[in-house]
Amino acid sequence: MKHYFLGTAANYDRKERLAHTFAIGREKDRRNLSEFLSQKYEGEATLTKNGRSALALALKAYFEPGEAVIVNGFTCYAVYEAVKAAGLTPIWADISREDLNYNESTLCELEMIHSGHTQGHSAELTVPNGSFSSSIRGIIIQNSLGNPIDITAVEKFAKKHGLTIIEDLAHCVGVKYPDGREAGTVGAAAVLSFGKDKSVDTISGGAVILRQPCKNIIKAPSKLPKISDNLRARFYPMLGAISRRLSYIHLGGVFMRGLIKIRWVEKSADNRLDVTRKIAKFEAKLALKQLKASKRSRGKPIREFYLVRDRGEILKKLQKNGYYFGGFWYERPVSPERYYKKVHFPEKDCPVAVEVAEKIINFPTFYDKKDLKTAREIVAEHIEEVK
Repeated sequence: MKHYFLGTAANYDRKERLAHTFAIGREKDRRNLSEFLSQKYEGEATLTKNGRSALALALKAYFEPGEAVIVNGFTCYAVYEAVKAAGLTPIWADISREDLNYNESTLCELEMIHSGHTQGHSAELTVPNGSFSSSIRGIIIQNSLGNPIDITAVEKFAKKHGLTIIEDLAHCVGVKYPDGREAGTVGAAAVLSFGKDKSVDTISGGAVILRQPCKNIIKAPSKLPKISDNLRARFYPMLGAISRRLSYIHLGGVFMRGLIKIRWVEKSADNRLDVTRKIAKFEAKLALKQLKASKRSRGKPIREFYLVRDRGEILKKLQKNGYYFGGFWYERPVSPERYYKKVHFPEKDCPVAVEVAEKIINFPTFYDKKDLKTAREIVAEHIEEVK
């Protein structure tokens, strides 16, 4: 029985693993990637250690400490960390079950709360010193799992309240909005993550492209990557392949947990924000290659999702049939579980996000449909609501 995993790198074939592990990068690869992104998104690109560092730089460029930005209510800790690193307050917007994004309706609800018509439920949602328009200055678009948001409605809302749009492309490189524009060509800045299982996956790395004049000058990263980070990124596909092989004798999880404990492998959420460090040269080379490859430019979602009953039981059934689809994006509205308490997430204000986090199962879209046939059959019996 063949085994299937969520992570892209864990599923590399032998040729892809060797190409990643032994890639030789040069300074010109950083320049080439920066020039490509600058041209593609019509702005000034800066390469970073990871996606959260890129997002922090974008927020520092356009906002002042103490201001607030609207954030998708179903996201990862990295986004929250970047907002806090910029000295800003996250304002959580509830989401739609259809595409996991906030929409015109949920933004209107947020507007009511922060215009004083409705009392907010949490300290995070209580914006001091003024009205909605004078306190909340930006909005981060996520396009969750690669599902495009209603950009026309968001732009209308942003214009009404004088909000600066920041586009986070971690899940959606090449994705087109309903009006035909490509993600990353609308906002004041576009941010990319090249982390594990993103649209562009080199294990680590990121970039920010400033597309419009900004308030503050940001300093480009000048420090080289840490040797330990560089080695972890290089050898993760190899170690992932070993873990996959060991899964056939039920030792893959034990092997990977051991690697994490001795820090040979780092969980995505633990990749620390650091705006002073550059992307590795070999990662810049691999990122540019992926961005140029046709299979990376189709703009399809990186996951297809289902909302189900009895998720725990379904995950067990999936694993018995070789599908290891538990983990990230499941536990909480702001994942992973181990960081959730730090966020002080306003669950009463985002009930749909809370419900989705309890019921979602998602499948990678890089597998052929025939590979997921059995998995879909298992899930079909328990679907409560399907995208």
